[in-house]
Amino acid sequence: MKYILTTECADDIGLIAKVTNLCHEHKLNIVRNNEFVDKSAKRFFMRTELTGTPSEGFLAQLRQQLPSGAKVALHGQEKTKVVLLATKEAHCLGGVLLKHYEQAFNIEIQAVIANYPDLEKLASGFGIPFHCVSHEGLSRVEHDKAMAEVIERYQPDIIGLAKYMRILSPEFVGRFDGKIINIHHSFLPAFIGAKPYHQAFERGVKIIGATAHFVNDELDEGPIIAQNVTQITHANHAEEMAKIGKDIEKTVFCNALQLACEHKVFINGNKTVVFS
Repeated sequence: MKYILTTECADDIGLIAKVTNLCHEHKLNIVRNNEFVDKSAKRFFMRTELTGTPSEGFLAQLRQQLPSGAKVALHGQEKTKVVLLATKEAHCLGGVLLKHYEQAFNIEIQAVIANYPDLEKLASGFGIPFHCVSHEGLSRVEHDKAMAEVIERYQPDIIGLAKYMRILSPEFVGRFDGKIINIHHSFLPAFIGAKPYHQAFERGVKIIGATAHFVNDELDEGPIIAQNVTQITHANHAEEMAKIGKDIEKTVFCNALQLACEHKVFINGNKTVVFS
């Protein structure tokens, strides 16, 4: 059996040896190992790919050997459960659905939930349950509560915002803390908020990009997972930039979900540690 062990704790002497020695004691073979120490925050992060069969009590023993408050988890080959939220734009949603159909990454898309019915045919074409939860006549908090009730039927590991064009309430973000991944059509931290391509055009930029990040209470300022850019020229107006940007958004969003489902992403304050 193959497993992925993720470890996060306060930095200390001999942490790698403590983890690897215990793996050896439990007859677990280390196939690959990545580690990182954030010296300023004094935090240790490690991702270990293993083969074998972990003995009962392995994680409990590991926690005893690590600093207090250590976060350790052992992930098998089970698929990461994902619920996708959308509005009307199809490119990011379609990109993920196609990769899911091709079994290109280890996720199970449980449902698509949108505040308009426009994308139902797209989701249904891939055999994915679709729910329309209209925001009409509801406050932001009321609509977020209605969305959350549908989401919690599925108990997802990740909530992917596939161009979900609604600002989330603090209550919603807190309810799914550390689980929400958004795609923003800008190379953050530049051009936060609405119409970033128009903002970029007004500034005369020579590159445009997209950013996938975890969602927190600050608009478009959550920990960044993945980014990419492409070059443009003075001849590209805002509408052309938006068309060019769609391919980048789709690629970056899929990349972020891929990294998350492979347990390669650790939240580290307002940043992330992302292993390749």
